[in-house]
Amino acid sequence: MISSAFAAGAGAVHAVPFYANPAFWVGVSFFLVVGLGFRPVIRALGAGLDARSAKIKARIDEALKLREDASEMLATYQRKQRDAMKEAESIIAHAKAQAELLAKQHAKDLDDSIKRREKQALDRIAQAEAQAVKEVQHLAVDIAVAAAGAVIRDSMSGTGATALLDASIKDLPAKLH
Repeated sequence: MISSAFAAGAGAVHAVPFYANPAFWVGVSFFLVVGLGFRPVIRALGAGLDARSAKIKARIDEALKLREDASEMLATYQRKQRDAMKEAESIIAHAKAQAELLAKQHAKDLDDSIKRREKQALDRIAQAEAQAVKEVQHLAVDIAVAAAGAVIRDSMSGTGATALLDASIKDLPAKLH
């Protein structure tokens, strides 16, 4: 059929308008379907990309906020660490000062104790010397009384002298001591 129509009109070119050609309408309908079909797909892709972009932006904002928080916490802990180090140094310095003060106080107390014991020892020595002097004096008195008694006995004669001498000798230790 086509070949008979082609053969009949072989001499005359018959122009068919473009809108009468079915291939034109197939092409237009193809482009309409494809265009109308891709429009929602492109919108969905755009919306999906926008949503993903918003999620990424939210994550970046959250990461920046977390980083700022971490920086603040780091600064806070560094400040606390510096304060703790200063406090520890202060405590150590105070302890050293207290130790030096206690060492000086103990040295002073030791010197005072040594001086006190030395004074006590000197007092005991003085007491012992005084006691020895007293004993020597008592011994000397006893010897002097005995010697005086012997001299008087030898120089005096008679019973009256003996009685006087004995009474004097008996009274003498009470008067001298």
